[in-house]
Amino acid sequence: MPHQPGEAMSHLPAPLTRAVDAALEATVVLSFSKVGHAVRSRLDSWTPLEELPAEGKRVLVTGANSGLGYATARSLLAAGAGVLISVRSEQNAQNTRRHLEADLGRDLGEVLETDLLELGDLTQVRAFAERRLSEAAPLDAVVHNAGALFADRVMTVDGLEQTYQVHVVAPFLLTTLLLPKLAATAPSRVVTVTSGGMYTEKLVTARVDSPGGYRGTVAYARAKRAQVVLTREWARRFGHTGVAFHVVHPGWALTPGVESSLPGFRKLTGPILRDPDEGADTIVYLTLSEEPDEIGRLWHDRRPRSEHRLPWTIAERGESGELWARVCRDAGVEPVVPGVTG
Repeated sequence: MPHQPGEAMSHLPAPLTRAVDAALEATVVLSFSKVGHAVRSRLDSWTPLEELPAEGKRVLVTGANSGLGYATARSLLAAGAGVLISVRSEQNAQNTRRHLEADLGRDLGEVLETDLLELGDLTQVRAFAERRLSEAAPLDAVVHNAGALFADRVMTVDGLEQTYQVHVVAPFLLTTLLLPKLAATAPSRVVTVTSGGMYTEKLVTARVDSPGGYRGTVAYARAKRAQVVLTREWARRFGHTGVAFHVVHPGWALTPGVESSLPGFRKLTGPILRDPDEGADTIVYLTLSEEPDEIGRLWHDRRPRSEHRLPWTIAERGESGELWARVCRDAGVEPVVPGVTG
């Protein structure tokens, strides 16, 4: 009988596989590198992504023109899902389609849809969502992948700090606007891609938009921490609607963003960085697999993980609710599913 997604098929006893996994997790470097992916995929005999149930599913992937987003879209298409990718320009849309068709060796036709989305402009986010809501086609999943590490503090047209808006406010707004459609397609899911940098930051709502001295890496880590916290809040408030919320740490992957924004890190860790497909694996797994038992959790290499590695990064009581309230205010929305109280 074929094994189910996530079912251990290793010859090692389950307690031993858990011990090996925990040892990897404790090392950080081995866990986040390509070593962690290689060991764990064999340890648990991972189901190949193309064998996951994908037929008939339609998935939105943001920021899919390169890196993890591109790898995610390619794997979803290879598995048989329909994919809608959001990009920032028509040229990016055309190039991405051409590259995906070349990689997969076929004309993708209507299986691949493209649309423009600029997360730095909330008016455009609303317009994008309206186009989705006007469609008859269902929406089974949203993958929030788009983002970047910005070197300088810049305010958007909405008057918000750019890193905070692109990674936190805009995805929150998009999820809120699409929530009724996702609930109507339940079981559905929202998968957000975070970063290991979030492990270095404690959630403090008052500084989530880096109001003081700006450092790109710190602002990015704070935004990524906020994504993890908001995923937990989404699951707590709306998990009963049939929409599952997950957040994924992809590990250290070699992407165009890493090469351009973190050249020192790239030089130091180059030989052990994951390729984009390895980084995207758990993103695709959570998007397509049978529903994991736990929602609202941080995942890495197909298992839920701790949100904290340093005790001082644990937020003060009530901070999650404060973040939720602030992001609602900045996005100008209050999430709701008709007939359901969040």
